[in-house]
Amino acid sequence: MNIIEQKLVRRQRRHWRVRKNVLGTAEQPRLSVCRSLKHIRAQIIDDLKGLTVCAVSTQSPEIKKSIKSGGNIASAKEVGKKLAELALGKGIKKVVFDRGCFPFHGRIKALAESARQAGLKF
Repeated sequence: MNIIEQKLVRRQRRHWRVRKNVLGTAEQPRLSVCRSLKHIRAQIIDDLKGLTVCAVSTQSPEIKKSIKSGGNIASAKEVGKKLAELALGKGIKKVVFDRGCFPFHGRIKALAESARQAGLKF
């Protein structure tokens, strides 16, 4: 197994380790975060129904025009704030945070803190 395959396997194991403890329900859906080098995406998911309640990305038109780059902390804060507004508009106040395979610092932490400041509880 080469280095790239090993990195992928380790990433999948970290993701499975997080996901086995996190489940989104209708009362408390899952806030899932995915980041790449250029963008960050977040969505609120009801796992029991298999339904995405709302989603926001740095590629969304309302976010894209207000940021310069999608791969920085400022854009992650904008995504978190917009996602919280959409969730509160749909009556969702509490969520379970799913960081995926990413460590809780940098852009992931900025998104989570801005969502909390905008009114989501987790």
